[in-house]
This record gives sequence, C-alpha cells and structure tokens, in this order.
Amino acid sequence: MSGSQNVPPWPEDSTIPHSPAEDVFGVLIGTFLASLGLYVLQQSEAVTGGTAGLALLLTYATPLNFSWLFLLVNVPFFALAIWKKGWGFTLKTVAAVAIVSGYALLHEPMLGLDELNPLYGVPAGNILIGLGLLAIFRHGASLGGFNIVALIAQERLGLRAGYVQMSLDVVVILLALTVVAPLNVLYSALGAVLLNLVLALNHRPGRYRA
Repeated sequence: MSGSQNVPPWPEDSTIPHSPAEDVFGVLIGTFLASLGLYVLQQSEAVTGGTAGLALLLTYATPLNFSWLFLLVNVPFFALAIWKKGWGFTLKTVAAVAIVSGYALLHEPMLGLDELNPLYGVPAGNILIGLGLLAIFRHGASLGGFNIVALIAQERLGLRAGYVQMSLDVVVILLALTVVAPLNVLYSALGAVLLNLVLALNHRPGRYRA
C-alpha cells in the first residue's frame, strides 16, 4: 500500500490564511513583476489597459514621469476601494501602487534597456504584469484603478475579474491611437487580451479562499 493512500484527503473547505509576513512578501514580489512588465512595455512603445495603461499614455503625450502619473490617476479609485472593500484592502492597495511607482524609478537606471521590439516586449511585459497581479490579488490587494472595479464586480456580481478588466481596457487601448503608432496599438490590444486571459484563467470566483 502506498504512503499516499494513508494520507486523509484535504478538506475542500479548509483555509489557511496568509500570515502578515506572507502578505508583505507576496505583495513585494507581485509589485516587482508588475512594475518590470510596465517598464518592458514602455521600452516597447506599447500600452496596456487600466490606470497603468493610462499613465503610460500620459508619459508618451507629456514630459511627466510614470511614477507620479501612476499615483495620481489612481487617487479617485481609492475612495471607491474604501467604500466597497474596506480600509484593510485599501491600505494594501495604496501601498502596492506606491511600491510599483518606487520600483519604476529603479528599472531604468538599473536595466537601461534600449528600445525593445514590440513583438517580444508586448507579450513579455503583459505576462509579467499578469503574474504580478495574480500575486497581488492573492494577498488581498490590487493595483488600484480598474483592478478595484474588476474585483468588486467579481465579488458582488460573480463576474470574472479578468473579463471585466478586459472590457474596461478596450477604452484605454482605443485612446492609445491618439499618441501611439497604429501597429503598436494593435500589438498592445493583443497583449491586453493575453494579460486578461492570465487573470481570467487563474483568478476565478470561489477558487481561492485564503
């Protein structure tokens, strides 16, 4: 008889909540991956959805820095997070947004990447962002903006966060036509689909309890 047959099945409703230290570490990893993905997109002259994509668009259209723009465009959504998700979630989200902005200041001097081919940069950047968001969501936070709206829609309406985010991202991608080359906008749209498929296939209602 194999040893595995002597192990009782894990109860389906069992939960093992993350410790505060695990939450901090998970958010730090998630924000690093997301910020690195955004840097890769920026070097590819591409965009993505959400407030991060909106901040990237503004960096192409103005001389302003991404780090500050990302903080500013998220401010209105923090009030929504307090109202619907509570102070704990909101404080984690504010921290996550601030950490991404901080990481963004490090990538350019540390990596110093030249312009990337969007055929590589767009999928690579969106996969990094998707993995980062999964870690951030899993530890009870978000990157603000549309992430908050998507998570509320998932919890209150049973809609998948990835699909909700995808619909909102379409608007940002269309706005990119005003400042980004049409071919790069097409790559960006395909990248946004890839990003949101990562979320839709891995962050589903009822799958995660901790």
